[in-house]
Amino acid sequence: MESKIEVLSTVTIQKTPDLYKVVDALNRTLKHKDLMFGLSLDQENQEKAVFTIYRT
Repeated sequence: MESKIEVLSTVTIQKTPDLYKVVDALNRTLKHKDLMFGLSLDQENQEKAVFTIYRT
């Protein structure tokens, strides 16, 4: 069985200390809707974060 993950949206935002809490809450709340949320540091600017929404 092949698992396919589709990127729905990506946005670069200002990094804040509690941003991961929002991503965690979204993942816990919307998992049953086949949505997943990711957060990573921007490779070019460490003060920015890349927020991504996926469909699983």
